[in-house]
Amino acid sequence: MAIQQGKQVCCYDCVECPEGRISTQRDADQCEPCPEDHYPNENKNWCIGKKLSYLSYGEPLGAILVSFTLLLSGNTVVLMGIFLLYRHTPIVKANNWGITWALLSSLLLCFLCSFLFIGWPGKVTCLLRQMVFGIIFSVSVACVLAKTLTVILAFMAAKPGSQMRRWLGNRLALSVIIFPSLIQTAICIVWLATSPPFPEYDMHSQSDTITVQCNEGSDLMFYLVLGFMWLLALISFTVAFFARKLPDSFNEAKLITFSMLVFCSIWVSFVPAYLGTKGKYTVAVEVFSILTSSGGLLGFLFFPKCYIMIFRPELNTRDQLVRKRSGGN
Repeated sequence: MAIQQGKQVCCYDCVECPEGRISTQRDADQCEPCPEDHYPNENKNWCIGKKLSYLSYGEPLGAILVSFTLLLSGNTVVLMGIFLLYRHTPIVKANNWGITWALLSSLLLCFLCSFLFIGWPGKVTCLLRQMVFGIIFSVSVACVLAKTLTVILAFMAAKPGSQMRRWLGNRLALSVIIFPSLIQTAICIVWLATSPPFPEYDMHSQSDTITVQCNEGSDLMFYLVLGFMWLLALISFTVAFFARKLPDSFNEAKLITFSMLVFCSIWVSFVPAYLGTKGKYTVAVEVFSILTSSGGLLGFLFFPKCYIMIFRPELNTRDQLVRKRSGGN
């Protein structure tokens, strides 16, 4: 009941209850609020239980992302088999078999870590998913940087009297991969120790839905993990860009340059997309970014080599490599 101004107390208007409140009878003195996990029906005379919302395997969006993940993971396994079969050929040896295998393995783990983001956000998955994602992605990008440096050093070591031969080998590549990965791991450990992620129920973002999500604990640490990954990607892109014109028929620098450009573009656009979505769609944006950026690295770095190994074996010879390095056609 709303008292009419300037009239008798017995005169009143019947007005609709405000948002979030109901009245189960006419001419009530005031409206009652719904419980936090309920919302009013259209007539505002009854409370309805809110639905739980999270990115599940059963809904279309979750099923699409799972299918995409399985497809890319299967392609990675096939590529690993192909490179294992052709590991003694010049095109694989020229680009360091060990780093190639490490990169393929880390990309496979990148695809599989998407499963940590899909399904019920429990305590363990909330703790692990951003940490696992950040560390594995740092390993992948560090492998790309190691491959680029290997290309440059191999070209410089081929010159007569070069002192660069002593830098070639697995020791330098291993250092380039391990050192950034340890830094990212240290950032994640600090994150876990100071403000770890945890599951939460968001009652208020949507009026009719309870969003079950992971609270990242510290937005600063989350963006610090992303920022370090972007820094590695930027360094890899810059080094590959300057090495893209080296005279080597198996030079990966051009492929790395383009793949890292795609990688950086995806993760730069991730931030506004991540901040502009709510609930399960925020998680879907991150999973999509993980899959597309990893798929870009997989496709641009390895599919051209597979094409040569399978369909153009005449290009997969030591003569081709030596001729190109010496400046021949």
